[in-house]
Amino acid sequence: MATKTFDAVVIGAGPGGYVAAIRLAQLGKKTALVDREELGGVCVNWGCIPSKALIAAANLVDDIRKAGARGILVEPARVDVNKLREFKDAVVQKMVGGVGFLEKGNGVEVIRGTARFVSAQALEVEGAGEKTRLEAPAFIVATGARPIEIPGFPMDGKQVWSAREAVDLPEIPKRLVCIGGGIIGMELGTVYAKLGSDVTFLEALPQVLTGIDPEAVRLVLRSLKERGTKVHVNAKALGYEARGEELLVKAEVEGKPLEIPCDRILVAVGFRPSVEGLGLEPLGVKLTPRGFIEVNPSYRTSAPSIYAIGDIAGPPLLAHKASKEGEIAAEAIAGKKSVRDWVALPSGIFTDPEIAVVGLSEEEARKAGHDPIVGKFSFGALGRAVAIAHGEGFVKVVGDRSTKLLLGATLCGPEASDLVAEAALALEMGAYLEDVALTIHAHPTLPEAFMEACKAALGEAIHALNRAERPRRAGAGAPASA
Repeated sequence: MATKTFDAVVIGAGPGGYVAAIRLAQLGKKTALVDREELGGVCVNWGCIPSKALIAAANLVDDIRKAGARGILVEPARVDVNKLREFKDAVVQKMVGGVGFLEKGNGVEVIRGTARFVSAQALEVEGAGEKTRLEAPAFIVATGARPIEIPGFPMDGKQVWSAREAVDLPEIPKRLVCIGGGIIGMELGTVYAKLGSDVTFLEALPQVLTGIDPEAVRLVLRSLKERGTKVHVNAKALGYEARGEELLVKAEVEGKPLEIPCDRILVAVGFRPSVEGLGLEPLGVKLTPRGFIEVNPSYRTSAPSIYAIGDIAGPPLLAHKASKEGEIAAEAIAGKKSVRDWVALPSGIFTDPEIAVVGLSEEEARKAGHDPIVGKFSFGALGRAVAIAHGEGFVKVVGDRSTKLLLGATLCGPEASDLVAEAALALEMGAYLEDVALTIHAHPTLPEAFMEACKAALGEAIHALNRAERPRRAGAGAPASA
């Protein structure tokens, strides 16, 4: 068995691992990056990137179908599944190639295979019929997470899909049942609805997109309803049976039985950490009750030579969180005083309309001891949004009533996932509502909505009526609204 020695070894080439490897190399560390699959991990190969390619294509189809309202007359839009798949695959390959280029350009050695620790300073990588021993004083585990399978719905990739098969776009089924109303389920279900599938959602909890502002969720549900999509909450999927070419999903909704005929089933109920087979247990690496790896603010585990980042280190399971964690762990290994210290972590949901959140909601702000003040501005009152025929949605900001410090924002509407960056920067820099309100925003643009929402919280909105606050009960911190 060949033995190679490095300053650091990263296991997993997803958005956490490949970034960590690059940062280690930048800091002068001889680094290896190990993965048994393609560079880029879930995010690049069958997660963030290809799903957004499909979402963009589905949105284009949707806009074409609605173009007649703007005087643009076209033939009914048709989808060539094979060409759309080719486009999506080309996007993925370009991004995978880009990751490889960056690793090579930074001097990172990429090693293909399955890794397993044999000690706290060594692991074995098996691939292509060979084993290689990698020795290093520091390791970063970034093996991510995998889809959860539920009883009664074994994911065979043909009749029952995980997110991976759904993103592969094997077909556009006439009828699709999506089990799970979280972010992934709602995004992919919306894609297939726009591409022509009759989609039914089954969500076990009382609300889809749990934890998201109910007002934003209502707009997403309204959009789905307009497409004939059905959404069942408080729904338990029990199993299915095949009847020839047809599948029959058996469920229980609000305690009552429901049978749904369909052609394909998508199970999107979440992810679990991929820790099996790594050999971490003998090394004393501690796990949380949910199976994630316990880490300190520098992402070091209970085994001093081993760090863990990304999905395997716990929720929220976000690619950009993994990347930031990769940088922090790499810098800690290189001797820098680098720790998790961000103020806010933005999140984007690519439904229709899009939703993005960062910082505290009104309820969270109150629980944190603030007396929150809220400002809201509708995209329907924004010239740019109306001009592009996407006036649905709003921007809502939360501030502290006494100090007027910006605490958080929820955006629901066109390009929300892009617009949230300004709010994230404002939070990170400790901005006050007035800071944003006084900042001149180009007109006509979508970011004006964030400025107007901050003005509304201060009672200074220009393009919306400033509403008087509701009277506050004695001893209560009733919210302001605008």
